[in-house]
Amino acid sequence: MSVKPAYWAIVPAAGSGSRMAAALPKQYLRLGDRTVLEHTLDTLLAIETISGVLLVVAPDDNAWQSILPRYTGKPLDVVNGGAERCHSVLNGLDALAGKAAASDWVLVHDAARPCVRRDDIRTLMDSMDAGSDGGLLGVQVADTMKRVAADGRVIATVDRGGLWHALTPQMFRLEALRAALRKAIAANSLVTDEASAMELAGYRPLMVQGHRDNIKITLPADLALAAFYLQAGQQ
Repeated sequence: MSVKPAYWAIVPAAGSGSRMAAALPKQYLRLGDRTVLEHTLDTLLAIETISGVLLVVAPDDNAWQSILPRYTGKPLDVVNGGAERCHSVLNGLDALAGKAAASDWVLVHDAARPCVRRDDIRTLMDSMDAGSDGGLLGVQVADTMKRVAADGRVIATVDRGGLWHALTPQMFRLEALRAALRKAIAANSLVTDEASAMELAGYRPLMVQGHRDNIKITLPADLALAAFYLQAGQQ
């Protein structure tokens, strides 16, 4: 009798968020009655089939300790991150490998995407079958795309057909993603998302339609937009 794979989530939160020009890393900024990070964790932990969450933080980050007491249900573990996102996610996978099976599904979700809809996460999970290479949430490019030179001048208009914005969560088998990230890092390819590592390893992830309100908080204006989406109940 085959054992049904479990689901886990990894939340990379080791970045400094320098473009926010704030005193705190963006994941600890207030967004209504909670921090950005708490909104993200609350959404993931509310998904019934997610067994636990692993939070990856910067080695000198102690701010997470003030919010951890809120979480007394499902496991919420913390591990130190690395120099780049790919190193941080790999650290999380290495820590998770101690209690999860190689074939378990791992959903990697940005700490700074607090507006992701629970239904979109469920849709992503339901879109994967036993033979799937994994997948990710995304939205189709709607605007005209331009390629621009270093001096700021437009050099070409890019056909937007087949182009998507890659969002998170991105969902892959634990050991497959672990091996893909190790291979990418060894080749000095510091991939900026997990799907890129899987693509380099020869996999073809499935793009799953999400919603545009799943924004990543990067600039100060994004905080107000995220607050609007959350107040509107679109998460």
